Amino acid sequence: MRYLLALDQGTTSSRAMVFDADGQVRGVAQREFAQHYPHPGWVEHDPHEILDTQLHCARAALAKAGIDAAALAGLGSPNQRETTVLWERASGRALAPAIVWQDRRTAAACDRLRAAGLAGAVHAKTGLELDPYFSATKLAWLLDHLPGARARAEAGELAFGTIDSWLVWHLSGGRLHVTDCGNASRTMLYNLHEGDWDGELCEALAIPQAVLPRVVDSIGVCGETDPALLGAAVPIAGIGGDQQAATFGQACFAPGMAKNTYGTGCFLLMNTGAAPVGSHNRLLSTVGWRGRGLSAFALEGSIFMGGAIIQWLRDGLGLIRRSAEVEALAASVPDSGGVVLVPAFTGLGAPWWDAYARGALLGMTRGSGAAQIARAALEAIALQTLDLVEAMRADGAAPLVELRVDGGAAANDLLMQIQADLLGVPVVRPRMLETTALGAAWMAGLGSGVWSGPQELAAQWQEAGRFEPRQDAAWRAALVDRWHRGIERARGWALDEAGSA
Repeated sequence: MRYLLALDQGTTSSRAMVFDADGQVRGVAQREFAQHYPHPGWVEHDPHEILDTQLHCARAALAKAGIDAAALAGLGSPNQRETTVLWERASGRALAPAIVWQDRRTAAACDRLRAAGLAGAVHAKTGLELDPYFSATKLAWLLDHLPGARARAEAGELAFGTIDSWLVWHLSGGRLHVTDCGNASRTMLYNLHEGDWDGELCEALAIPQAVLPRVVDSIGVCGETDPALLGAAVPIAGIGGDQQAATFGQACFAPGMAKNTYGTGCFLLMNTGAAPVGSHNRLLSTVGWRGRGLSAFALEGSIFMGGAIIQWLRDGLGLIRRSAEVEALAASVPDSGGVVLVPAFTGLGAPWWDAYARGALLGMTRGSGAAQIARAALEAIALQTLDLVEAMRADGAAPLVELRVDGGAAANDLLMQIQADLLGVPVVRPRMLETTALGAAWMAGLGSGVWSGPQELAAQWQEAGRFEPRQDAAWRAALVDRWHRGIERARGWALDEAGSA
């Protein structure tokens, strides 16, 4: 029996999972790490804490599986995307905290680039919106604000990467400075059509190409781990952004298949086949995966606040003690009583792309309480997803037949039922909800030769629950109308603050 190790590095925790060749979990370990909010709209992580927690989980998962690293056929590394790290090549030391994908500090810089006419080139070349979400302006901010960083980057002394690059660098003992094509396509510096870094965009954003990692396939061996870290040299055979890996783990191998991940944020990806599809409705065109004869692009909608809304109910408002309690609280009332929660705490993602939107709780009366707010929170997650599906439909995507779901909040039956009612199509939950780790293990297994093709993987995917639509069109229309009125009230809220800063 050959095994695969997935190092699932997420926004709030690091996880490691050991899978066997049948796709069964043999060992799991997870550890949370600190979130830092030094200023309004800023979100940071300690890169070294991420590395330490990920290595701890890797060793613990192997111990729980009862195997050593020599039994591993390969390692797959899915990661939170866009989060930006800058480090010294000589020491491997990060020069500053990682700037997390949620961070909005570069909103004004994006405005200046947009005013200079760069948005069209960004969209045409990268398939992305010109937005602080992506890595390019985060990297430019670090180069501008860390003393001597730009000169050192130009001299080749520094390395930039998203979390995949940071981890692989350290896993390989500093021998590999790489990123896969999927993660590269989230930087706002990668040309989708040429399959490499775009020199004109790097010049426009003042990014020295010497700081950028080498782009490799998502599927295939690119190197191996330092034997001292896990006890043996393990082939690094799969690298993917968390959402690409989750789409792969949902067996969305055919064009038109779609999944939505309900994690910290929500991410809806639809496989569009071997060529990128441009969006006219502010969705993103992105690389899905590449390697071992497979190639897929995807159309994506990104929601900044998904499961994080539930965390806010727990930690910010104290309405629940554990995240799992939100379902019973929301189910204790038949509806939200007119309450609308617009979770624009870090701006709005697709299809709005408003970095200055802020969260709003609307429609409150004296009869509104914790249950109505909890219900509005679940509705907000589902309504944001509906907006993405409608945008895909407007872009000419094939009609959605079903939506495959995963992530922590996908275990919430009430949320899944609300989602099915709003979409008007079945919502399908697989037995394996941790599809990000599974997808990375599948990539590593294909890359290392454990499996020969996607047909073997599709046979492993199993349905665990199906939610059929129950509500009528009138119910849906009323909910959507109230939601969009709430969106309009939340948009642009922080513009005055930004202007006076």
